[in-house]
Amino acid sequence: MQKLYYSIGETAEILGENVSLVRFWSNNFSKLLKPTRNTKGNRVYTDADIEVLKQIHFLVKDRGLSLEGAQQQLLADRRPVEGRVKAIESLKEIRAQLVEIKKSI
Repeated sequence: MQKLYYSIGETAEILGENVSLVRFWSNNFSKLLKPTRNTKGNRVYTDADIEVLKQIHFLVKDRGLSLEGAQQQLLADRRPVEGRVKAIESLKEIRAQLVEIKKSI
């Protein structure tokens, strides 16, 4: 069963980044990200928020776009970025499976 909400620490772990960067992106991409807050006031992220953060991560870290460029691209048309991010995730999963197979041989 998948969780409905992820803490900022869990979200940072999923992305492979630190908490401060996730917080920074949440503040700078407020048009795209709307993390809710729990009763303690901490940010909590949904699966949709995490997908947007993965897209931001791809554009900023992998493609080298500026924050403004990444935001413009995501606001203009998100579909090509979504497809590419999903393809990269699938390839990483396949690679992990192949590594496990190699270890078992």
